[in-house]
Amino acid sequence: MTAPALQARGLQVALGGRTVLHGIDLALPQGRWTSLVGPNGAGKTTLLKALAQLLPARGDVLLFGRSAAAWPRRERARQLAWLGQNEGAPPDLRARDIVLLGRLPHQDWMGAASPEDHAQVQAAMEETQCWQWRDRPLGSLSGGERQRVLLARALAVRAPLLLMDEPLGNLDLPHQADWLAIVRRHVAAGGTAVSVLHEIGIALQADDLLLLADGRIVHHGPCADPATHRALEAVFDHRIEVHAVAGRWVALTREEMR
Repeated sequence: MTAPALQARGLQVALGGRTVLHGIDLALPQGRWTSLVGPNGAGKTTLLKALAQLLPARGDVLLFGRSAAAWPRRERARQLAWLGQNEGAPPDLRARDIVLLGRLPHQDWMGAASPEDHAQVQAAMEETQCWQWRDRPLGSLSGGERQRVLLARALAVRAPLLLMDEPLGNLDLPHQADWLAIVRRHVAAGGTAVSVLHEIGIALQADDLLLLADGRIVHHGPCADPATHRALEAVFDHRIEVHAVAGRWVALTREEMR
């Protein structure tokens, strides 16, 4: 039986003396896209960071059936790519050099980039449509352009597991659609994607929805399941309703339904 891509057992995180995650248990299967959704302050970003080993936590996290802490750091970095929200990066570095940072797990201790590294950088930047400004400093780019460069950096890792926290920030609708196509290609090729999204309509296009409230999982199920829709409506205090529109699920507010 194939091990889940990510598992958590009794995961607890405290920040500033306050418990943010309360004993999270989950298993995210390989080859699927899971979106994390919930109201502000639910613990979505904290959970994603804890799964990525970016925050100290109590409990166990397993990566492909093996304790995440037991993986050698470089080997683990080849398995899991991270895209955080509002990530800092040196503004004077060229865009292509930012993306090349995603290849560090594949380089030897000397840190010399190989022809394969450069080929993967170009492929990732072409996929996110930012190759044309490869020689521009990151600080000269707009918010949306910068976001596409950072997404390219995550893609350049070529990791089977892609974790993304608010990846659609500063992206206009056409580039949100491009991001959606990238995630679907990643999953179709056997990869696994986990995303924190505020755009519920896009989150509903994932394979599975994991709903959080007050640092606890309140539902985890397929996006097409009516039970998932009911749980989604409840976690937002029934201020939204899920409807089928043009062959896809969308969430409408009460105001939109008037």
